[in-house]
Amino acid sequence: MGALTSVVTTLSKKQKSGLQNSSSKSMPDPCPKMKGCFFSLCLFSTVFLLFVLPSLGLKRLHLGSCVLSMNFQEIRNEFLELKAMWYQAEDENLDNRILKNSEALQDIKPTERCCFFHHLLRFYLDRVFKNYQTSNHHIRRKVSSIANSFLGIKKELRLCHDHLICHCGEEAKEKYAHILSHFEKLDGQKAVVKALGELDILLRWMERTK
Repeated sequence: MGALTSVVTTLSKKQKSGLQNSSSKSMPDPCPKMKGCFFSLCLFSTVFLLFVLPSLGLKRLHLGSCVLSMNFQEIRNEFLELKAMWYQAEDENLDNRILKNSEALQDIKPTERCCFFHHLLRFYLDRVFKNYQTSNHHIRRKVSSIANSFLGIKKELRLCHDHLICHCGEEAKEKYAHILSHFEKLDGQKAVVKALGELDILLRWMERTK
């Protein structure tokens, strides 16, 4: 009787061991799938940033630690259409510059770019777009469209300010004060027209900023 009990116990242990082995073999290892999904996600992100964003006209603007995404091509196209319609006829003062040139803007330190760009956005929104006057409805719509794009960028830039990664130093303040002094030397609407026509200088600076 004791021998029979020993045999039954031994068989029971072997059956349990067999079930455990069978179960461990049938259960798939989740790690390869997780690694595969992670690799696929990284690959998709890389492809999206390198190929999809540029094809959509989107640009990543690096301003020190602050990185912005914007539809740069749409803004540029709107401005080129606007400039072709009115700028050559309206701007009578072609010798003076408010923004000077994009190369001068490029000299600003990377750590100061975020603050400097924030000043320029506010300048165009508060001093230029808002005060431009025209009876041409089509031109007004173009200016309004560019203004809305700048407003969207400003809202995104605000997040960098909230996270304290948009440092404002003396260089950014001095360069902006210099631009503002050139603007204020011109009379009213002439200053607005001049600044609006020089958007291409700012756009070139944005395009070259890496």
